[in-house]
Amino acid sequence: MRARTGIKLEHEQIYRGNLILVNASFPLKEGAAKDLVPVDPSIPDVLMKHDAADVLQLVLEKISADGDIVPVSGYRSSEEQTELYRESLRLNGKEFTEKYVALPDHSEHQTGLAIDLGLNCGEIDFIRPNFPYEGICEKFRREAPNYGFIERYKKGKEKITGIAHEPWHFRYVGYPHSNIMEDVDLSLEEYIDFLKNYRDDRHLIYDGADGVYMEIFYVPAAEDETPISLQQAGVYQISGNNMDGFIVTVWRREND
Repeated sequence: MRARTGIKLEHEQIYRGNLILVNASFPLKEGAAKDLVPVDPSIPDVLMKHDAADVLQLVLEKISADGDIVPVSGYRSSEEQTELYRESLRLNGKEFTEKYVALPDHSEHQTGLAIDLGLNCGEIDFIRPNFPYEGICEKFRREAPNYGFIERYKKGKEKITGIAHEPWHFRYVGYPHSNIMEDVDLSLEEYIDFLKNYRDDRHLIYDGADGVYMEIFYVPAAEDETPISLQQAGVYQISGNNMDGFIVTVWRREND
């Protein structure tokens, strides 16, 4: 029998992690994001969390973007999101704003895990940058899930996400979650619900490369501390879902 180790998580930790769901129903609870860095040194005002920014650069290098893709909007403070929402109401009206601009404290941009990207082709629309389904942009879109990014607001998912189709908006959720969501065509909302089928001894298994596989499962949060029991073999990562529990991801080798 494999040795096990136990950990305990505070209830507040459900509001932290790469898989937190932030939308109209579930506001951001953690306040201002930390560990922010420029996505591109030449554009110091566009920020993301350090890990997400590093991974984004890996994708751009992998596809040899060479400046063809521009980071348009990353992290926003609550104050910046409030100002953007009010300005869009004034300039674009309520119908447009409700489709494309999230309410303050309900925006993924406040997590530091979201990025709007644009094709570098002259003047760029800050709210709706051009990021077509062809050329270098499509190359990015296809490669991104292998590194942990998803196209967050896909066509056909509007009623689920509450946001209009946004080809330019990408969210870092981490690998292998990004690939699973892409493989079965799930929005983040759907994926969070999907993972609740995997708990206790029933885990989702995802086969990686070189004999590595991942076990993924959901643990509902207790009112105070949540105990989680893990086999000692393997590296693990735990994310809150910003709703009601935790998503545990464990990396293992076949002979562990």
